[in-house]
Amino acid sequence: MKNVLISALISVIFVPVLVNAHCEIPCGIYGDEMRFDMITEHIATIEKSMTMITKLSAEKEIDYNQLIRWVDNKETHADHIQEIVTQYFLTQRVKPVDKTDKVKLENYQQQLELCHHLLLLSMKTKQSTDNEIIHKLESTMDNFWKTYFGPDIERHSH
Repeated sequence: MKNVLISALISVIFVPVLVNAHCEIPCGIYGDEMRFDMITEHIATIEKSMTMITKLSAEKEIDYNQLIRWVDNKETHADHIQEIVTQYFLTQRVKPVDKTDKVKLENYQQQLELCHHLLLLSMKTKQSTDNEIIHKLESTMDNFWKTYFGPDIERHSH
């Protein structure tokens, strides 16, 4: 029994921890469209959560367990949006440009502003059940898509 415990302790201490990350080394494998799809899915999940929170809160006998689960779900998906925007787009994909190229500089600044709005709107979804925030998130995503891929490339919808 003692040997089993020692073996378990050694394996926990010396076994490397797996890190869930994507490409903070230049591997060249990026799924930009997929990240937009993931954010769109998180927005839809937040919207569903808001609807359920509003519905459950209005019931005569509130099921607090379900209500808390939907609140937690909403916040988790808002966190996922923030993680994708910061860890994927701001850290790896939106890159500084030559300041003498006014067109590229303006696009870069728009991308930074839109990412910031995505972060702020995601945070606001944690504080509210107002669907207007969802509409702003969707609109901001569409604008970010256009500055990121260019206005001529259409987003596919599900």
